[in-house]
Amino acid sequence: MDWEGGRRGGNIDDRRGMGVGGLIGGGGIGAVVLAAVGYFVFGIDPRTTLSAVEAVQGGQAQQQEGARGTPADQAAQFVDVIGTSTDDVWKQLLPNYAQPRAIVVYDQATGTGCGLGQSAMGPFYCPQDQRVYLDLSFWNELESRFGAKGEFARAYVIAHEVGHHVQNLTGSLRNAQGRNAVGDGGGQVRVELQADCYAGVWAAHAGQVSSGAITINPADIEDGLGAAAAVGDDAIQQKTQGRVAPDSFTHGTSAQRMRWFKVGYDSGDPSRCDTFEAARL
Repeated sequence: MDWEGGRRGGNIDDRRGMGVGGLIGGGGIGAVVLAAVGYFVFGIDPRTTLSAVEAVQGGQAQQQEGARGTPADQAAQFVDVIGTSTDDVWKQLLPNYAQPRAIVVYDQATGTGCGLGQSAMGPFYCPQDQRVYLDLSFWNELESRFGAKGEFARAYVIAHEVGHHVQNLTGSLRNAQGRNAVGDGGGQVRVELQADCYAGVWAAHAGQVSSGAITINPADIEDGLGAAAAVGDDAIQQKTQGRVAPDSFTHGTSAQRMRWFKVGYDSGDPSRCDTFEAARL
């Protein structure tokens, strides 16, 4: 994947080295998304993470921002380029698109509009403050623990989280509240599979929108599919607990995550990503 020549929009809030940047109250779908992401990455029961989020909701909503702009280090510059590319693509696809307020890079823990964000949760999006949160140490975890290699695997994760922002803007997150939160085919699974599909839509348009400054080749797409497979609920559950429990699925199986990423990539059409009405996930 070639990305170094991509545009850098500077929509990065760099909180690395700051410690916990304040505790923010929040709830509703924001807390649910946070809870699910904890499970997605490390096999944590979403109810456990949700309890941790609720425990800090009585805190003061005083969130510290870090350095805004384009960071100097390559790892964070990559996040800036991919985040900017996702914004450029969605601005062309959705007339009323507005970029996330920031992509926050942090280490260990930070305050968010959905409660205390911790690196153990992995990357996540908070609808309450419209920010994406990413501890860059997750890239090591993604490769060493889950075997998802390549820069495009990382780009897929960022595009997936921005996909949640698109859902927040279009109302998909609110609509998901009326469905069962977890379980095979539940509302949370459909939310996550749609975000996978949106990541595929971004990949389909990234090269054209960036006028070739970002190039994605077939090997990159294979890396993206490998990442989708590695973080399927069934794969993670089998690895962490030795059994698969569909009733606790939050993101979908490996096959489902790969399929919906491919639907987005092959079509390049966000309207094909309606997982909420799909009879087959």
